[in-house]
Amino acid sequence: MQVWSRKITMSRRIKRTTSPGDRAKGRDKGRDRDRAGDRGKSGSAQRSRKPDERKSGDRKSGERKSGDRPFAHRAAGKPPRFAEPRRDRQERAEPAMSKTAAAEQPLPTKVQTVVVTADENGMRVDRFLEARFPGLSFSHIQRIVRKGELRVNGKRADSKDRLEEGQSVRIPPLRLDTPKTAGALSEAEAKTLQALKDMTLYEDDDVLVLNKPAGLAVQGGSGMTRHVDQMLEVMRDAKGQKPRLVHRLDRETSGCLLVAKTRFAATHLTGAFRHRSARKIYWALVAGVPKPKQGRISTYLAKEESEEDSIMRIAEHGDEGASHAVTYYAVVETSATKLAWVSLKPVTGRTHQLRAHMAHIDHAIVGDPKYFNKENWQLPGGLQNRLHLLARRIVIPHPRGGVIDATAPLPPHMLQSWNLLGLEADRFDPIENAPEE
Repeated sequence: MQVWSRKITMSRRIKRTTSPGDRAKGRDKGRDRDRAGDRGKSGSAQRSRKPDERKSGDRKSGERKSGDRPFAHRAAGKPPRFAEPRRDRQERAEPAMSKTAAAEQPLPTKVQTVVVTADENGMRVDRFLEARFPGLSFSHIQRIVRKGELRVNGKRADSKDRLEEGQSVRIPPLRLDTPKTAGALSEAEAKTLQALKDMTLYEDDDVLVLNKPAGLAVQGGSGMTRHVDQMLEVMRDAKGQKPRLVHRLDRETSGCLLVAKTRFAATHLTGAFRHRSARKIYWALVAGVPKPKQGRISTYLAKEESEEDSIMRIAEHGDEGASHAVTYYAVVETSATKLAWVSLKPVTGRTHQLRAHMAHIDHAIVGDPKYFNKENWQLPGGLQNRLHLLARRIVIPHPRGGVIDATAPLPPHMLQSWNLLGLEADRFDPIENAPEE
């Protein structure tokens, strides 16, 4: 796995001044103040001779070497002249920091005017209020917006309006619910947090890439008690905001799942998917060997509902609900003519796209309960009848610059199949150079 990282080079500038001993040489306790200028001149001349003394290489006993740390024993002497301005700068910085901290604290009893930040650019008005004031109820938000009490750049705003960076938002007095006091995680929450850490492939302040295991749903549904979206509740920040899912994987599909930890990251990552700037690579074990070994699948897909289940069917252009879907595939390795390891690169992101496309070319993914319908075909001994589909790799621009490049390992059931079939997981992936359209 390759992870973008930033290298920061730090340098330290050390200002030189005379030592306490040197300053003492220029002082005479019995002299009057009107001779202080003469002492200053003497001290300046003494300092000006130091470079020549260093060049000559004649170092006096007790003189500091160039590699020694300056002012190591400065406590007994008078502080250097630049120390006072430095302390002044520190004192000036402290009020600024306190002001920033105070600005982040909600003031529900007073009228406030806040400025939309870069992280809040493109955010809906109601989401903006929820982020700023986690204890604010939904009904209260709707009420102040409906009454026109909330203003954006002096104008009335609707709850669905999008904010822009730099806009001024007037917020009326608010009535907040009592905030929930932060405390230690329960035993169940601690286990959930540890499970998320065990899944983590990449993490920074903005982005989280999880290795979702097969069988774990991304979002809830009927009869679903545990899913990734619910697990992310334990990662809420101080403002009550939890990480957001950027895309989804099928329940039985394992591998790279992208999560945004901030609203800023969510906006940019979602835009990257929308503009097809994200590159996703999947691995699958399919029945038979596709011919040709590299190809492009382009169809229209539409959802077909039934009483028991819903699947994606191949549709025609113009059919109701039909969406265009494009997938590139490449055979990496084969097991005789019965099975093939294929690498898949979806250009579009339709529901069940890869599963429906491979079934469409008569090479359904092994263990697929919805799309594998080959007759008179038996699963080789030792292979588990589970979906052999892995979201292997994701490459996407980082919201702050650079690139996120995360790779997920084979899940246990696929690793078992690879070992039984003698497939080498470290082989070159030919789908790398597939087109982006």
